[in-house]
Amino acid sequence: MTKLAGQVVAITGANQGIGKALATLFAAEGARLALCARNPDKLGAVAAELRATGAEVLARPTDVSVEEDVDAFFDEIDAQFGQIDILVNNAGAFDGGPLDEVTLEAWNRVVGSCLTGTFLCSRAAFRRMKLRRKGRILNIGSISAQRPRAGSAPYSAAKFGVWGLTQAIALDARPFGVVCSCLHPGNVMVERRQESGQESDDEPMMSAETIARAALAMVTLPDDVNFLEAIVLPRDQAYLGRG
Repeated sequence: MTKLAGQVVAITGANQGIGKALATLFAAEGARLALCARNPDKLGAVAAELRATGAEVLARPTDVSVEEDVDAFFDEIDAQFGQIDILVNNAGAFDGGPLDEVTLEAWNRVVGSCLTGTFLCSRAAFRRMKLRRKGRILNIGSISAQRPRAGSAPYSAAKFGVWGLTQAIALDARPFGVVCSCLHPGNVMVERRQESGQESDDEPMMSAETIARAALAMVTLPDDVNFLEAIVLPRDQAYLGRG
């Protein structure tokens, strides 16, 4: 029997990279999917691929940093599925550079996508899960939430915030049978890294599918168990003592 048979899983940032890998694996495990991302063309292509395999998929272009967009996405989930069992907050953005050169626009874009979006989607999901007294929220963090690189102020601050938010949600949600966890990936070979030319992208990498497998393990535990935090990284990647 598939591990997610009949469960409704919402995934943000589902049009590529980790989000697409999550959607593909979860569909194979029987999930009914609600997918969102900002790029409608890429999102539509992913949804079409998954529907061709027999998956039930709702796909809505959404900017998770915009409250009205998030509310509309969850209203569509209500209309099509009538419930939500699992939310994976995967949407994010990366920008950085020397602190004195970071623009407010870049800061707001990264924090909005990574942290504000996680808050808005978690709030919407929790309002629904609370009524059923069950559900899981999985936030995709980063090892940058624990050991930042130089020149990564927006991203590191946002991911530190995601880990703090995870713990706060876990506390608020616990009396209602709702679980919140955080998965911190190391280097993942996503699209933006394949031709970036940055020195850090020559480090050991792992596939997005590896992160999807870790996420599946975290969200398929018994309802009364919380896999609160996980760090998944390539064996040879510098983590302790990283530079």
